[in-house]
Amino acid sequence: MKLQKIVRRLQKLHPKEIDLSLNRIKKLLNKIGNPQNKIKAISIVGTNGKYSTIEAIFSILKASGYICNIYTSPHIQNINERFVFNNKKLTDRELVRLLEFIENSNKNEEITFFEILTAAYFYKAAKYPENINLIESGLFHRFDATNVLNKNIASVITSISKDHLDWLPRNKKTLERIVFEKTSKLISSDIIVSKQRLVKTSSYIQNNIKKKKSNNYFFDRDFTYKIKDNNSFYYKDKFGLIDLPMPNILGQFQLENITTAIASLRLTKKFKIKENNIKKALTKINSLGRLQEIKSGKLKKLVKDNKLIVDGSHNEDGSRVLNEYLKSLNCRKHIVLGMMANKDHLNFIKYFKNISSITTIDIPNQPNSLDGKILKTKFKNFQNVKYKPTIKKAISSVNLRKGDLLLITGSLYLAGEVLNLN
Repeated sequence: MKLQKIVRRLQKLHPKEIDLSLNRIKKLLNKIGNPQNKIKAISIVGTNGKYSTIEAIFSILKASGYICNIYTSPHIQNINERFVFNNKKLTDRELVRLLEFIENSNKNEEITFFEILTAAYFYKAAKYPENINLIESGLFHRFDATNVLNKNIASVITSISKDHLDWLPRNKKTLERIVFEKTSKLISSDIIVSKQRLVKTSSYIQNNIKKKKSNNYFFDRDFTYKIKDNNSFYYKDKFGLIDLPMPNILGQFQLENITTAIASLRLTKKFKIKENNIKKALTKINSLGRLQEIKSGKLKKLVKDNKLIVDGSHNEDGSRVLNEYLKSLNCRKHIVLGMMANKDHLNFIKYFKNISSITTIDIPNQPNSLDGKILKTKFKNFQNVKYKPTIKKAISSVNLRKGDLLLITGSLYLAGEVLNLN
């Protein structure tokens, strides 16, 4: 309860949820001794795959004996997920003490919630100067609160696509502008670029980083992977070929994120990573809310022996790779879908093919979500589409046969509600 109270107070320090600027965060960090200058960090920017890439890096580092701090956003089930120190999430009590210190240091000055959380992370991270920090950039990178580091170990660029267009100027809602916002202000350290869906995206990235005094490594040019069989795949870079087991997380697209994670640790030459440690790590990657199979719990009981998966995909590129995974499955697929109002619903929807049923819902506890009845009207080319007001009613309404799959998707916020309800 105390944690909820301080969170509510901090959310009222700025009239806007997002206000892209670095002035406020720099001012607060200066008050608390500029802790961001005292840490060793890998920065992760991009649109899709950031969380999965971070979790893969984390798993490999842990298996290799390194201790990590991690900062990610948004959280899925609780705010503590955003704060990992010494390989563990902060407890409520620890987080309250941290946020109270930052709140007092800020002295009630105007600052966004994300900015104050970011300052809190840097302050705590500086207490562990030998730990490796994995820091996810938020909305964009150029004016994101995490973009206050003067140096880092490396920058990882995951897949970039169109998202959050409502935060760009009206005449600049383009992929080229998004790539500029995310990559133009990267630090001149090693830069590792994951697989991009479009050739022009890679070209935009190359143009933005070509003048930086950094070693730049690109997927398919400097590192790659190839599926060997159902149980293994090859990773390859300039140091050689590694035969690896398939990871414990679903979706072939995850191999791209995992390959990038391996490259970021092998190619930077800052870490001592043994092949056996990588093999061990790939079977223990966390995938909260990302193609996560729910194997027990209240909602699982509603589908009985059928497979239940929750996935937080919420933009066009996420939908495309999600549906590539669905196409690989030989079963009937049912979708329960809820989305936020500011997303590109039509481009998200267009990738769904050969789906047995779609049920739209309202996302609970999210005032900025799209009304499920309105979302239903967007499925003009689908026959078996219905609306249900709640997650439980939606699941119970699906006519599942033996061997069918039920997927709940469309929003990370919805994924969190599903996991909490389960």
